[in-house]
Amino acid sequence: MSLELAFEAIGSGLPVVVLHGLFGAGRNWTHVAQSLAADYRVYLPDARNHGASPWAESMSYAEMARDVLALIERERLQQPFVVGHSMGGKTAMALALSHPQAIGGMAVIDIAPESYTDQFSSYVSAMRSLDGAGAVTRREIRHVLADSLGAQAPVDFLMQNLRRRNDRFDWRLNLLATGLCMRELCSFPQALRDARFDGPALFLHGAESDYLRPSSLAGIRALFPNARTQCIADAGHWVHADQPAALLSGLRDWLVDACAATPH
Repeated sequence: MSLELAFEAIGSGLPVVVLHGLFGAGRNWTHVAQSLAADYRVYLPDARNHGASPWAESMSYAEMARDVLALIERERLQQPFVVGHSMGGKTAMALALSHPQAIGGMAVIDIAPESYTDQFSSYVSAMRSLDGAGAVTRREIRHVLADSLGAQAPVDFLMQNLRRRNDRFDWRLNLLATGLCMRELCSFPQALRDARFDGPALFLHGAESDYLRPSSLAGIRALFPNARTQCIADAGHWVHADQPAALLSGLRDWLVDACAATPH
């Protein structure tokens, strides 16, 4: 059963739905949405178990794709273009492969249709250890989290999920479900391996990231035969934070071409 996702929408024009990554929220993409809003109506949903959206015990890519499909149908969007980063990119791929007629095209940012080593369960464990903490300040929690995870962890990004309720802090994340589903989140649905999406597709990736490698291209082409790839220099996995102008340029160029190829 699909969940009714919380979302924000800005701008006017053809619809674009932007799907955030693990531990994120739609608001992480506000700058991109604002930049596209002059030409497109941009939707920023929170994934299940994230942000203001409902919680559930499971979060498979099939379920998250159905959540987005339900949003598309509820808002009566006509073949929107779907943009997804990381977990959101896998959700976009699952949606394109399982319901190809529902979307006009798909842009995936720094992820491939393959399995990855779990790098994130330690984040969940560290955050859960602070759940309901009676710490006095956000700085104290940040310090404990940074000590636990080390200098390379995206602590400031994770801290965006922290909220204060009365005299206590908690997380705008269903950490229990996320932790239990982590193996599934790091993989890609086997049931979709024989599917194809023939519409416009773009795979943008950071040059300093190893989430999309040369060995990923064959798998991408098998599922998305009309895909094109673009590498963004001086960017890691969080391309939208590292090189926002280059990311926007790539998205804009692709959207123009995808709009011309997809009748609306």
